[in-house]
Amino acid sequence: MGFWDLARLPLEEFRPGIMSRAEIGDNLMMVCMRIDPGKEDRGHHHPFDQCGIILEGQIEIFVENEKKVLKPNDAYFISAGRHHGWKTFDRPAKILDITPKQT
Repeated sequence: MGFWDLARLPLEEFRPGIMSRAEIGDNLMMVCMRIDPGKEDRGHHHPFDQCGIILEGQIEIFVENEKKVLKPNDAYFISAGRHHGWKTFDRPAKILDITPKQT
């Protein structure tokens, strides 16, 4: 189903410290994630674009050498192949992330 109430969307454990729910279509994937405080992805890259919006809390995202702390209603776009990562602070962060479907 393609309709979500983001305030009431039930999430399941994706990996330790990250709860998520995904909607996967033929070509696109939409994921809502809640990331616990003090979590970090030190960086990765992939061959597809990625974008999203912060729903709750704050998260620092870096793309190559640029860093920015994002808060609710801030959005991000990461071009394919660019090294990027994130970290959360003292409160959870909830984001809505969109990427091409990964095969």
